[in-house]
Amino acid sequence: MIRADGAGQTGADTPAAVTMRGITKRFPGVVALEHVTLEVERGELHAICGENGAGKSTLMKILSGVYQPDEGTLEIDGLPTRFANTRAAERAGIAIIHQELALVEDLPVAANVFLGRERRGRLGLVDDAGMAAECRALLESLECQVTPQTRTGSLRVGDQQLVEIAKALSLDARIVVMDEPTSALTEAESARLERTIARLRSRGTTILYISHKMDEVFRLADRITVLRDGRHVRTVRRADTTPQEVTGWMVGRDIAGHAFHEPRRRGPKLLEIRNLSLPWPEHPRGYRLQDVSLDLHAGEILGVAGLMGAGRTELLETIFGAVEPTWTGTILVAGKPVRFAHPREACAARIAMVTEDRKRLGLFPDLDVAGNVSLCSLAEALQGGLVSRAREEALVAGPLRDTGVKTPGPHASIMGLSGGNQQKCIIGRWLLTKPEILLLDDPTRGIDVGAKAELYTLIDRLCRAGLGVILTSSELPELLTLADRIVVLAEGRLTAEFARGDATEAKIMAAAMG
Repeated sequence: MIRADGAGQTGADTPAAVTMRGITKRFPGVVALEHVTLEVERGELHAICGENGAGKSTLMKILSGVYQPDEGTLEIDGLPTRFANTRAAERAGIAIIHQELALVEDLPVAANVFLGRERRGRLGLVDDAGMAAECRALLESLECQVTPQTRTGSLRVGDQQLVEIAKALSLDARIVVMDEPTSALTEAESARLERTIARLRSRGTTILYISHKMDEVFRLADRITVLRDGRHVRTVRRADTTPQEVTGWMVGRDIAGHAFHEPRRRGPKLLEIRNLSLPWPEHPRGYRLQDVSLDLHAGEILGVAGLMGAGRTELLETIFGAVEPTWTGTILVAGKPVRFAHPREACAARIAMVTEDRKRLGLFPDLDVAGNVSLCSLAEALQGGLVSRAREEALVAGPLRDTGVKTPGPHASIMGLSGGNQQKCIIGRWLLTKPEILLLDDPTRGIDVGAKAELYTLIDRLCRAGLGVILTSSELPELLTLADRIVVLAEGRLTAEFARGDATEAKIMAAAMG
């Protein structure tokens, strides 16, 4: 039969793979989900879309046993089910790839992939060789070059994401939940994942796919479900809607395209880099950066493009003094040579950096919103050697207002905010230091389309106020939207530079491939 919501054809005696009816989930002070109903057919790739805080991840965590619903029912293959924990969901053939990585950094990759499900030999001993061989095969299926013996904490975020995906695939699940699986991946790595998804679907695997990237959703999904403010908005066939329409349902309003056509006024040179090289002794290549030269002016956004491992993050970390000062070459700030041994020296020189890994390197979960924003300017909130609540509130009021942070108050939990609002808090923290140079390392990773549009506007406004901005991004349309110039790195070398009017995705990718 054909259901009224436009689902694919299925036999009357063939139950859906997943049926969730009237799901409600409450947390202290907030209703995360309210009477949500979702039906997913067997073998379907079903996209779940919505802004951060819409309830997407909470709904999937109920499906995978992380949470239990306060109200509502769950059926798997037509059978009523209630998972007490994730292990019970795994036994039922459900695997989830979380957006927030859940890896033990001090363990090797293979140990993380099989954590809690270690393979054992005849004598009951852990079969390290067997796990390594199976892990290697999984990583090869993802076309990932990481070895099973590599310490997980030494990997970049993108490679850690692939390890998380390999971990889920090792369960051989028949229902796979992917929560923003490409948020930290380059376009090439995302293409590899899509080939893996195609292989899973050819085996009949059902996939629930959460993504903010409309191009992915409309390339992969059979049907799309939209959530907003914890409620189900609608479910439609992909062919019966458009990205603009889905975006409107997600945010409850139209999101205008951002082009920033009005030219920015280019000011004096703030930063100059000449022949910058950063060694990498333990790698066969021998360097992370090699002979990189570029400059940055006030009032402009310089985009940095490149594939994973090209050296984008390392470039920003070197400028910011966040790597061992073993580099060679010249860095000039306001015409004066500098060699920062610590980020505090870069801060003193009016440089700020927003890191790519918000959870691990940007947020302090034990501090509230005000504590996270005031952290780098804490001396201004002191009274008698102690933090004055009133002074701290006055200090952070401006950044919270100027960046448009949506929060119940300055002393709300930072972890209770959406990803976009967390990122605005981090930007607000650095704006308090009154920087002249702002380094943004993939600042919209894992942020929904509405928050992304707001951040674009904020970055443009800061630039027009006179800041010089260096922006890296794993999304080429983002660089083409925001940047005045784009430089391209390939394996640590600068291979091209494009003016805004000359840059295209094809040209950038050709240069990124070296």
